[in-house]
Amino acid sequence: MENHEEAPDKVRRPVARRVLIAAVAGAAVLGGLLVLLPWERPDSRASVAAPGAQALAAVGAGVPAALPDLAALIGEREARVRAHPQDARSWAVLGTAYVEQGRRVAEPSYYPRAEQALRTALRTRVKGTVARAEALTGMAVLANARRDFRTARKWGQDALKLDAKRWTTYPVLIDAYTGLGDHKAAKRALDRLLELHSGPAVLARAAAVYRDHGWREDAAASLTDAAAGAEAPAEKAAYLERTGQLAFERGDLEVALRHFQEAVRIDPDQRGAQAGQGRALAGLGRTSEALNAYRVALAKQPLPQYALELGELYESLGLDQAARVQYDLLRERVRGAAAGGADEELILGQFEADHGDPEAAVRRLRAEWQRQPGIAVADALGWALHRAGHNEEALKFAVRATDKEHGGGVRSALYVYHRGMIEGESELYGPARRHLQEALRINPYFSPWGAPSAREALRGLGDPPADEPPPA
Repeated sequence: MENHEEAPDKVRRPVARRVLIAAVAGAAVLGGLLVLLPWERPDSRASVAAPGAQALAAVGAGVPAALPDLAALIGEREARVRAHPQDARSWAVLGTAYVEQGRRVAEPSYYPRAEQALRTALRTRVKGTVARAEALTGMAVLANARRDFRTARKWGQDALKLDAKRWTTYPVLIDAYTGLGDHKAAKRALDRLLELHSGPAVLARAAAVYRDHGWREDAAASLTDAAAGAEAPAEKAAYLERTGQLAFERGDLEVALRHFQEAVRIDPDQRGAQAGQGRALAGLGRTSEALNAYRVALAKQPLPQYALELGELYESLGLDQAARVQYDLLRERVRGAAAGGADEELILGQFEADHGDPEAAVRRLRAEWQRQPGIAVADALGWALHRAGHNEEALKFAVRATDKEHGGGVRSALYVYHRGMIEGESELYGPARRHLQEALRINPYFSPWGAPSAREALRGLGDPPADEPPPA
């Protein structure tokens, strides 16, 4: 059994129906998405068929909307607020729709527009607290998209002060707490969410929390339920993409590839699944197909993460000039994100540590750690310190990223690899050997750059001495 720790009964409630639903769904599929807000719901077939109504229904259910429907919703709400500038709820809908559009197409220029719309909603004088709570939660959604988790936590908590039973605020807070490394608070928020609501969006959010705690079986079961309840193509495709990522993280490349391919078939705008295909195909040795998959993803959703992954794939193939093109794109996209108020210091620090200036990476990531001390930042800072030659301090952060006591319960081959390499440089040969072996057990294909390095380091360490204690 993969779980190293049992999830409490209260957390495991969505798992109860997994056998029946697995039979109906035919596969374990996942969610893990940006949750939007529950505004007015269409109450008839005619309203669902109206332009933008399907996106409004998706927003109301807390699931992703198809890009054409989302664009229609934005057009409708822009017209609405021009005609009715005091309509606070339409301003809130418009602001959050801008956030989702910016996230889906990797265009941070939508974020200032989103902020303007949401602040207009907050300034508009209306009776009651519903519109204000919606706008506050929208501001939290925006802050999460910008990777400003402290601000997201503040807006989310302000929204709960107005309406503590408003279930769609809790997923936003879970994202903020996770980004800040506060996994206990994320768990408490999930418990409350499960008390208030059910359905695919809630199950998907629960699965993400289970995954972060290393409870893979619980995550997979919750995702099976989420997939069985998914109706709209964009929603199902988002769950399939996340399921594929979960399979990739445990080294099941063929399974991951099938999920990614099905997600793209259902929703061609699911670019995360397109990049996922690149990851899986690279691990399978189908490099030409992998390169093409990454190029397609980047053409429509030019995320810095995809550019880094493609650049590293090129570099692993000895195509250094092609890699530099991707690294230049990464820098360009980070600058664009900053102009939109988004924080991409984490990905820039990761890039600088391995392909640029490690000391600059340390400076960036130290500042990022002060702002938001999440597990991903702990891992990146530890690795940057190692690359800059500061192994004693590096090990402290590497341990934090992989130590369950500090929230590092996620079974990440990359994090464990980093810890093993740092231990090897620190002459802690037994722990280094164990952690490098563990990284390759978790996922032998975790990186075209890192996995070969792990194998080479293991060969250099040789066989363990006879008196070395067995792995814990």
